[in-house]
Amino acid sequence: MTTPRLVLDTNVCLDLFVFRDPRASALADALASGRYRAVSDSDCRDEWQRVLAYPQLGLDPQAQAQALQAYDALVPVLPEAERRPPPQTALPRCADPDDQKFLELAYAADASCLLSRDHALTMLGRRSARAGLFEIMTPQAWASVEALRNGNP
Repeated sequence: MTTPRLVLDTNVCLDLFVFRDPRASALADALASGRYRAVSDSDCRDEWQRVLAYPQLGLDPQAQAQALQAYDALVPVLPEAERRPPPQTALPRCADPDDQKFLELAYAADASCLLSRDHALTMLGRRSARAGLFEIMTPQAWASVEALRNGNP
């Protein structure tokens, strides 16, 4: 059995690697233990690196480098050989064109779930699931579902 893949949007990565939000601890544990594998691509990684430099985050160069290193350790770029070919039918369209890349990556990676706190993405969850693509949910909803799957309500 292959390790299920996840795609994390940039805000989820901020929760994990910058803010160390306790609400993301179940996700951090699942990735660190190898129960799930998060994947990225060059576009998503480039956005991550760009966001780390935003002045409003107040991260000095050392903190930016540490967050990038933590990301690279747990969210590697998906090798081209592991990417699925483009879908036969159109993927759901995100209202925010900047977030479409996460949907495309989730499909290409054959991810089980795209984790996001972005309303423009999470509102596509039902449509994506109905189409048999992948789930889209918040990290907190994902953690609740995982707890139920593992018999820990």
